[in-house]
Amino acid sequence: MTETAGSLSADPLIVATYFTLAGDVHPFAASTVSPVPFALRAEAAGRAGYRGIGLGAQDVLHLMKTLGPREIRIIAEANGLELIELEVLVDWYASGDRRAESDKLRAALLDAAADIGAVHLKVGGDLANGDWPIEGVIEDFAGLCDDAARAGTGICIEVFPGSSIANLDVGTAIVAGAGRPNGGLLLDIWHMVRGGIDFADIARMDPAHILHVEIDDADAVQQGSIVDDTIDRRRLCGEGELPLPAFLRAIAETGYNGAWGVEILSVEQRARTPEEAARRSFETARRYFPGR
Repeated sequence: MTETAGSLSADPLIVATYFTLAGDVHPFAASTVSPVPFALRAEAAGRAGYRGIGLGAQDVLHLMKTLGPREIRIIAEANGLELIELEVLVDWYASGDRRAESDKLRAALLDAAADIGAVHLKVGGDLANGDWPIEGVIEDFAGLCDDAARAGTGICIEVFPGSSIANLDVGTAIVAGAGRPNGGLLLDIWHMVRGGIDFADIARMDPAHILHVEIDDADAVQQGSIVDDTIDRRRLCGEGELPLPAFLRAIAETGYNGAWGVEILSVEQRARTPEEAARRSFETARRYFPGR
């Protein structure tokens, strides 16, 4: 996919994020392994028009044991899925037992990324909003990116309101401070709107600091807690009230030329069949790009 500054590609590389096609699995359940076989998810994604697919942390480790990396890649390639992404790692900035557990998962996920050719691993800040000195977070992010580079993958920080990395200033400070070419931010319209981030600030960003972008929709006013709203009430693109065209224009102004994730987390999406979940999420997202 190619783009020029200020425009969107007519042939976007659109990715079905993990929970968009994971089926009836809740993001905060004890097990987040998808009940839908990977082959069915990949087939549904490919038929719908997706060119990439996401795998959750527990899910990919389960698939590595049950299918193996070669079969994962064969299934993805057979369905035209040229991009695989992994999510999500937290506590990479922490200390003590939290850091020890994070480091174990980090090693396993980076091994998986290397074996299946994943393009990036999503990471997040502290949802308990702990006070982590920025200098230490920058150093830890640089080290994480270096480990990821050895695995041939990237690291994108998801800016998330209510977390310790809740806005562009903090996220950009970490990414710019680390100065690693395989490290950047993940900008999701849901988080940008709910976090009160001005699209004009996005439009002024250095595209080198943006590693991935995600789209979805929502009600204009948050329903319930911010966590409940993000995991249970997201809408298909165009079926809510988020200003998607304005967001896409802001991203285009940066000169970003990467892939676009579609992340639909909702009670309704979890109840849909893989075919319906893939078709409806792709078709509603694709109409926002030229050429369709």
